[in-house]
Amino acid sequence: MLPGLALGLLAGILLGWLVLPLEYVDTDPSSLRSDYRTDYVLMTAEAYAGEGDIELAQVRLAALGPQPPLEIVSQAIAYAEENEFGQSDLQVLNQLAVGLRSYSPTAEIESP
Repeated sequence: MLPGLALGLLAGILLGWLVLPLEYVDTDPSSLRSDYRTDYVLMTAEAYAGEGDIELAQVRLAALGPQPPLEIVSQAIAYAEENEFGQSDLQVLNQLAVGLRSYSPTAEIESP
């Protein structure tokens, strides 16, 4: 009985890890860990720095959840400071935060 149990366990592990591993496809950005969320916000901030389109930046940030975009950026800045991101990254994030503070939307932006 014990050899059969061990063989079944080994077969299940091989099947689950090697033959049919779990793959995440098209997951929602709101399910990202805080480090990846911060990277996503940083990429959005870098795109904003290049494009200057605050509305597009808000649409991109809306994919991370129902929080206000400024709150999402503030959380990313806090994470970046705690984890010693580079000064240029912090500047880009702060530039996005300033842009969000100074922007007055004409209509509410929905998440994609």
